[in-house]
Amino acid sequence: MKKFSFVFIIALMLLPGCQTAQKNILDSDGESQVKIRSMQTRYFETGDKQQTLQTIIATLQDLGFVIDKASYDLGTVSGTKLDGYRVRMTVVAIPRGEGQTTVRANAQYNIQPIKDPILYQQFFDALAKGMFLTAHIDE
Repeated sequence: MKKFSFVFIIALMLLPGCQTAQKNILDSDGESQVKIRSMQTRYFETGDKQQTLQTIIATLQDLGFVIDKASYDLGTVSGTKLDGYRVRMTVVAIPRGEGQTTVRANAQYNIQPIKDPILYQQFFDALAKGMFLTAHIDE
């Protein structure tokens, strides 16, 4: 019985430390993960995953990225931009129902995540134009 109570006391002592670590992960640098995810994610009215990925590749190349990896099966594209600094962007396209696709971009400077919304806004503005042109090219 002494062994059980000793383990229980130790577990109770460690619990507040776990909560602090969890809070730091969920609320890094005062930015909420929801806010960061919202600037990294857009929804497009298309169910054509392959065409979306082709447009993502073209958009990244237009913005000066060199495509490192692309997988149509996984729905991912990764590219690197060397313009006095090294930025790596990974973009994921996930079908959302019948006629929508979720596109999420994640950019890093070296190994640090980029939290500046301007880079994401530039990417999504260019991607939206590309998606519009692709959808209306056949008309």
